[in-house]
Amino acid sequence: MQSSRSLDAPLRAQLSSAGLMIDAAWRSLAYCLHPRVIYLSLLPLILAALSLGLLTWFGWTPGVAAVRETLDAWGFSHTVLGWMDGAGLGFLRAMVAPFLLVLLAVPLVIVLCLLLVASLMTPALVKLVRQRRFPQLPDRESAPWWRSLLWSAGASLTALSLFLLSLPLWVIPVFAVLVPPIIWGWLTYRVMAFDTLVDLATPAERDALLKQHHRSLLGMGVLCGYIGAAPTALWAAMGALTVALAPLMLLLSVWLYTLVFAFSSLWFAHFLLPALQAHRRVAGDAVNQVINTEPTP
Repeated sequence: MQSSRSLDAPLRAQLSSAGLMIDAAWRSLAYCLHPRVIYLSLLPLILAALSLGLLTWFGWTPGVAAVRETLDAWGFSHTVLGWMDGAGLGFLRAMVAPFLLVLLAVPLVIVLCLLLVASLMTPALVKLVRQRRFPQLPDRESAPWWRSLLWSAGASLTALSLFLLSLPLWVIPVFAVLVPPIIWGWLTYRVMAFDTLVDLATPAERDALLKQHHRSLLGMGVLCGYIGAAPTALWAAMGALTVALAPLMLLLSVWLYTLVFAFSSLWFAHFLLPALQAHRRVAGDAVNQVINTEPTP
């Protein structure tokens, strides 16, 4: 009977984790309509719009020129451009350099938006969820601001490295569909999970929760990664207009990514806060059981 219970424990944990994911998802969708969430979603957009606007104003023309010079010095690009001319696509020659510049800017936009959300929105959204659902959940840790920054920067550099290393695989349609959302999903999972717990849980509690719910958290991150592919799909749907409207498309992408990451932040908060509460309850029950079973002197 004891072995049967031990075998059922992992299954019960998976079922409870899946139910917690679904419950956290619909709560997050509802919270996205909260006035405070809508207000907070505008802050990263304004900062990103200013920074990208300055980058576009001062760096677009030199950037396109630098990409064009690089292509001119690369023998393989002449072969590709010659094939385009032979296929009657010579009119697209002028769009190659701007399109490549936009393509290279996408990961930077994603990482910039993620870091903005993590530093500005996530603490406020976690506080909102905590005030409304878990007002009695005490703090166990007060981490310095630079710890979260270092964690996010390290995860972002890892994701960018994986992105660059995986670029050759993108010529295969299956990998082009699977690889980017997985990379951004992993990044979302690492950053959002850490920032949700950094000021509430001790390092031991955080490690225990990340280990216990690793699959669920990674799955949430990957799903958010696929949702975050919406701006890229919008670029593909716009076609050649993407190049002509590149500055506007970048800002629109930042706004869409901000909404996705705001939902992601709420989703991780609604998942991890009740998980932390349950973890502390179980730990407290275990301590009480040990105290009650100790022999009295």
